[in-house]
Amino acid sequence: MIEKLKRLLALAETGIVYHSNNYELERCSEQRDLCLKMIAEVTDNPIEKIRNFYMPPVEYPTPKVDVRAFVLNDRDEVLLVKESEDDKWSIPGGWSDVGFSPAEVAIKELEEETGLDASVDRLLAVWDVNVEKKPDPVCAFYVYKMVFYCRADFSKPLNHAFDIEDAAFFSMDKLPELSHFRINEHQLKILFEMVKKGEIKTLAD
Repeated sequence: MIEKLKRLLALAETGIVYHSNNYELERCSEQRDLCLKMIAEVTDNPIEKIRNFYMPPVEYPTPKVDVRAFVLNDRDEVLLVKESEDDKWSIPGGWSDVGFSPAEVAIKELEEETGLDASVDRLLAVWDVNVEKKPDPVCAFYVYKMVFYCRADFSKPLNHAFDIEDAAFFSMDKLPELSHFRINEHQLKILFEMVKKGEIKTLAD
């Protein structure tokens, strides 16, 4: 339901941006307001919070981009960070930043969240977060996820950022509770196999 509402909201906001007369603007604005009210009901949030979250559209609505770094140590353990938002674990990363390329974002997020310097080896996957909806929680945005394989310099100790509770390496058979919107076990296993097999291809939805 939430994905359909986000799609309807995007269509309504497109109509607001590109309306050709006041009738179209009024109709699309009403459709947007109805979508926001329904999103508030589905997510069990106050309508005021939802309205503040979704700013009035000024241009064509597009998906947000989530950039992640996949790192293995010499024991084939995966680097994870504990998110303060939900006390669950993910591979380092976050929303893309204006002024940085996707690869630069991956390196920046990795350094900020773990203290490690690294270089990007290759792009492993571009996933539509909404393809695997379960057990992912509801997300307010439509999101594309880009995952880069990064080679890190382990000469420095792990040093997590202020918004990260912890950073550590885990074996694939002893993973902690994951923050499923950010990464899930199925995706981690796919990424691990790609790196270990040396696959050069990039997965894309």
